[in-house]
Amino acid sequence: MLIYDLVVIGGGPAGLAAAYEAWQNGVKSILIVERDKELGGILNQCIHNGFGLHYFKEQLTGPEYAGRFIHMLRETGVEVKLDTMVLQVTPDRQVHAVNATDGYLVIQAEAIVLAMGCRERTRGAISIPGDRPSGVFTAGTAQRYVNMEGYMVGRRIVILGSGDIGLIMARRMTLEGAQVLACIELMPYSGGLTRNIVQCLDDFNIPLYLSHTITRIEGEGRVERVVVSKVDNKRLPIPGSEMVFDCDTVLLSVGLIPENELSKEAGVHLDPRTNGPMVFENMETSVPGIFACGNVVHVHDLVDFVTGEAERAGRNAANYIRKISCAEEDEPEIQVIRGSHVTYTVPQKLRTGNIGKTLDIFFRVDNTYEDVTVKVMSGSKELHSRKRRYVVPGEMERLTVPKERLLSAEENAITVLIE
Repeated sequence: MLIYDLVVIGGGPAGLAAAYEAWQNGVKSILIVERDKELGGILNQCIHNGFGLHYFKEQLTGPEYAGRFIHMLRETGVEVKLDTMVLQVTPDRQVHAVNATDGYLVIQAEAIVLAMGCRERTRGAISIPGDRPSGVFTAGTAQRYVNMEGYMVGRRIVILGSGDIGLIMARRMTLEGAQVLACIELMPYSGGLTRNIVQCLDDFNIPLYLSHTITRIEGEGRVERVVVSKVDNKRLPIPGSEMVFDCDTVLLSVGLIPENELSKEAGVHLDPRTNGPMVFENMETSVPGIFACGNVVHVHDLVDFVTGEAERAGRNAANYIRKISCAEEDEPEIQVIRGSHVTYTVPQKLRTGNIGKTLDIFFRVDNTYEDVTVKVMSGSKELHSRKRRYVVPGEMERLTVPKERLLSAEENAITVLIE
């Protein structure tokens, strides 16, 4: 059995930042376990720029951003096992893994950071009717084929969903010489960042059809055409609204799901809204000593925010290992409740003793709104509020709340809402 103070599962941006921050906070026995053949995670296939503006104060590509942290880790004693698949994490912080070199591994950790990222929803998850030809890809799979493997996935493309990966692939495929016929979105608003809509669709005259969906895929052997229908306010296709696009490829950008099979095995409580672990203010899960960060907790817009969250997880994992805690053992937990027009919050629970001067609460909204007020309430008492010019579901919101306001809560629950 191998023994480490800290095991980080996942060598993407979250895992790299968590491990580096834990090392900087005094933990010298750290292992990163990564299933791919190299560190960096999804960033390795994101060759476009726009990364690092918040954290490094400059524009970087995905590989450049990952390379910065990989270089920083090389200056430490953090150990890495690549091409290693984690099979199980137990509640007593044992990690079971396997690789071709070491065989079956059992690793005992004092603390664990879960940083497994997320996966894409597939055609099977959304049940598009029609034939079953080749030429249907998730947007992330197509991105890897084009950017890393050097394969062109198609020439005439329809994209279902307006998530950020789908929008970025609309631009990428156009630059590679393909014709992107349309981006189809079920909801009445886009699921991606506004800057990606402008830079990836508007700048290339690619139409975005809101409140539409693909109702049939047709083709023998390879995709030949798709039928697109408008949907009503119940998201049901409207008869007679069909459009037909002759295409050879369909890219799906229909949502991301946090990778939490290992979290379930460890007994970690999941939030049904995010499909990720429920976490405290210090990114600790419901299982003591197991922390989580990044897209395994909730899907982020920007890798810079993943890094900040991962640093918090790594720092607090180090505090746990060193038995440093500012919270009293019997300190009551404060539940964070999602109020009107809020779909989820992170964290979901608070212990005020572990909070510094302020607490960042991340959340998303259920629709597009203008000139709103974000409020934090405790019963009928308003603890904090901030105005926003507009909020959209495709962009994660952050509200910074002073600790003194949280200490004045009248009950063991606060509510985040939009007015």
